[in-house]
Amino acid sequence: MAADFSFDIVSKADPMEVKNAMDQAEKELMNRYDFKGTKAELIFDGKMDIVLVADDEFRMDQLKDIVFSKMLKRGIDARQIEWGKIEPAGNITVRCKLEIKQGINQEKAKALTKMIRDNKALKVNSQIQGEEVRVSSKSKDDLQKTMQFVKSLDLDYPVDFINFR
Repeated sequence: MAADFSFDIVSKADPMEVKNAMDQAEKELMNRYDFKGTKAELIFDGKMDIVLVADDEFRMDQLKDIVFSKMLKRGIDARQIEWGKIEPAGNITVRCKLEIKQGINQEKAKALTKMIRDNKALKVNSQIQGEEVRVSSKSKDDLQKTMQFVKSLDLDYPVDFINFR
């Protein structure tokens, strides 16, 4: 058996779960008594960029808390949520952008492949492919050891393993 086995290390949030979390946050926003008659709203375009609008910074913090709690309940890792700065918007409101980070950027991918390479117990090859890292080896056991090693690392982004072949 000369074939190599491989898997990909990715960092992605499920778009459907993001949509579900935003729907739940919108529903809670509509039902909350303290938001009745305010200009608070969530603008979600179906992609991974979300805009929160509120009357003042206090309500913005409450709105952030609602969105954050719904995201966590839907399984979106807190390390993927990146809050923008609170900016003044038109009509005496404030605005805050929220971005869901997708993929592993080049510097972090290079650092991850270096950590895998520096672990001499692992007999695997790792290479960067766009926003993911492919790990390959002749042994499935080495790949499973690599998965355990990557899970044990203290990374500032969540990782998931896909395409195990």
